[in-house]
Amino acid sequence: MLAPPLLIGSLRIDPPILQAPMAGFTNYAFRQIVRDYGGAGLLATEMVSARSFAWLSDHQAESPDRLWGVAEEPRPLAVQMWDNDPDTLARVGHLLATQYRVSVVDLNFGCPVKQVTERAHSGSYLLKTPDRVGRIVETVVAACAPTPVTAKIRLGCSRDQITAPDVVQAIEQAGAAAVTVHGRTAKDFFKGDADWEHIASLKQYLHRIPLIGNGDLDRPEKVAEAFRRYGVDGVMIARAALGRPWLFRQAAAAVRGQPIPADPSPAEQQACLKRHFALVLERFGEQKGTLLMRKFACCYAQGRPGARDFRREVSKAPDARSLWRLFDELFPGVEPVAVAART
Repeated sequence: MLAPPLLIGSLRIDPPILQAPMAGFTNYAFRQIVRDYGGAGLLATEMVSARSFAWLSDHQAESPDRLWGVAEEPRPLAVQMWDNDPDTLARVGHLLATQYRVSVVDLNFGCPVKQVTERAHSGSYLLKTPDRVGRIVETVVAACAPTPVTAKIRLGCSRDQITAPDVVQAIEQAGAAAVTVHGRTAKDFFKGDADWEHIASLKQYLHRIPLIGNGDLDRPEKVAEAFRRYGVDGVMIARAALGRPWLFRQAAAAVRGQPIPADPSPAEQQACLKRHFALVLERFGEQKGTLLMRKFACCYAQGRPGARDFRREVSKAPDARSLWRLFDELFPGVEPVAVAART
């Protein structure tokens, strides 16, 4: 075993492999698919706007779609939220901890999208001010206790403005239970390679809480290397798993020193894609469900013959029947099967 179970407060995460929160992708349907395959020690929702959540709560509206399934699904489960106002974040964090009874409340200080950074002065924008990050974390920790609070950051706003050493110390001193570091800056967005040497260097600044590394973990061997070479306490897998939800199972085997399972057969991959779509349709109906599933379907096509043509056709599929047909065509030679959603 390359790494022992990860402790986030008193919560035991085994294996120490986390599914990253990704806006627009890691909804209930995706999480159920990941659970089917196993291997993820902690799953996470999409990133939730604390301000929007608070407004919905004030107006007695339904929970946001990004919290679809959260109340009933298995634990452990993390919910990530973003904003720059400590009181708003604390209020929503308290609701998540007490009413939704989530396992972990995660704070986003890493999102590089302009709508979050430049317009809302949140996400990775806050990496400029470690003291402010610390105040936010401290306020949310107090509101959520005893539910652990974690934070996700990047190395800094730009390569000439690396603030991660100061930020991780502020996060730890404020009472957070863990910190996840993506090995790029906000300016990098997702370009270039994640800097795992820089992630590893942050371990020296932490004395009580675990360091979780994130970035470019697209093969089980890379996950094993992250523990063996860089000494992180946990890893977080993000975009690579969107079309390969079985990656968590493979990574868990690699970390445990077990034989890495082969990719599912084409028939099994087709069934996975169809089950995913069935869950989305069940929640959102045909019109919205078809639109939402287009981007997921493109992820599943990566690396397959004819992927470019498939993506072009999927992007203009008008209805569910068209998508079902394209799913069959993506896996030639596989006997088409009907797949019903399972809860």
